[in-house]
Amino acid sequence: MAKTITIDEALALVKDNYKIAVGDATVEPQAFMSNLHKILDKDRGLSIWTCLTLRSYPFLEDRKYGNNIKINSLFFSGPMRNAYNLLDTVSYVPSHLRKTAIAICAGGDPDLFVGTCTPPNKDGKVSLGLSNIYDREVLKRAKTVIMEVNPNMPFTHGDAIIDQDEIDYFVPVDFPMLQDRPAPVNEKDKTIGGYISQFIKDGDNLQIGIGSIPNSVVQFLETKKDLGIHTELLGDGIAELAKKGIVNGSKKTLNKGKIVTSIVMGTDKVYEFVNNNPDVLVMDCSYCNAYETLAKNDNQVSINTTLEVDLMGQCCSESIGQKLYSGTGGQADTAIGAQMAKNGRAFIALYSTANIRTGNGDERKEISRIVPQLKPGATVSLMRNDLQYLVTEYGVVNLRGLSIADRAKAIISIAHPSFREELTAKAKELGLIKG
Repeated sequence: MAKTITIDEALALVKDNYKIAVGDATVEPQAFMSNLHKILDKDRGLSIWTCLTLRSYPFLEDRKYGNNIKINSLFFSGPMRNAYNLLDTVSYVPSHLRKTAIAICAGGDPDLFVGTCTPPNKDGKVSLGLSNIYDREVLKRAKTVIMEVNPNMPFTHGDAIIDQDEIDYFVPVDFPMLQDRPAPVNEKDKTIGGYISQFIKDGDNLQIGIGSIPNSVVQFLETKKDLGIHTELLGDGIAELAKKGIVNGSKKTLNKGKIVTSIVMGTDKVYEFVNNNPDVLVMDCSYCNAYETLAKNDNQVSINTTLEVDLMGQCCSESIGQKLYSGTGGQADTAIGAQMAKNGRAFIALYSTANIRTGNGDERKEISRIVPQLKPGATVSLMRNDLQYLVTEYGVVNLRGLSIADRAKAIISIAHPSFREELTAKAKELGLIKG
């Protein structure tokens, strides 16, 4: 039986040289993170492992605290990018999302895991709630487990349900759920979403990423029937489609009738939908995003976005040159897994151009996001071998089976018209296109 303690008592359990892992995204232990700076007045050899930090905290905002703890992040969000620019101790941990539990425990099991859960039910079970990227797997390996018990946390099913006896300490808290409103959709998004929706058939099983382009796809699914969902992230749009019966999972070949995810993130619309809903399974990401799992979903469709793509089809989705912007996430997991499924399809979308500052006051210029070669130091998030459909506001190309020359021509065909001549000339200079 877990012992109930205060947050200050929880902080007192942190010993020198401890390796600490904390809950990710929508299940961050807010009380622990908000008060961690209190024990960071000096360097105690501590390290902390986190992923998709959605809020900022005092130790991330002040060098006198943050420089006294090694901060390892498996995904850079806005708050973590800011901390990286400020502190000397923040570093990114490269990992596919399905392997984050392995990455955290690779150098040794955590001394302490701190997460968030629901109050125990009548059967003595708690739910990890809105996210389980690595939480269940890591807490099982941690030497000590502290869970903040939040009555506002939705009770979700699947791997998210654990026995309260697996927890050493409870810290009562009362935080509202994060409200992450869907990114607004613009005309480019609608055009791209319309293209992709033409490839989605009744009965397809969908993985939809985060951002305005994926949100736009959801808006085009109102006329579809019997859709299934197997996705790493579940948001408001899919919840609304499920309420209307458009998403029902009736044609799924794995987890029939169930929505499978590892993260739930949005507003109260989706949180109320998943609460005590046995048809939504919040699974370990090592299962949700595994190639062998996705391959069992006939008609699996993966929809993700990228920042930059070169003329061979290499996608950089996590950095701007060598400057890290986000993280690997599950893009390769889901894109490759979908293509392993019977009738599976994988889409990568991007705007054809970006409007950037030149460094001369407020002056800006338009650049192509389809480039001859990726910027120096850019991370290849999805290899050219694994890119199937590429989409911009100028169309869709299927690169499967195309030679280097033919894929370069195909990619150029959906670049912004202003850059196509230049891209073609550069492709010839690089030897990608002969003649």
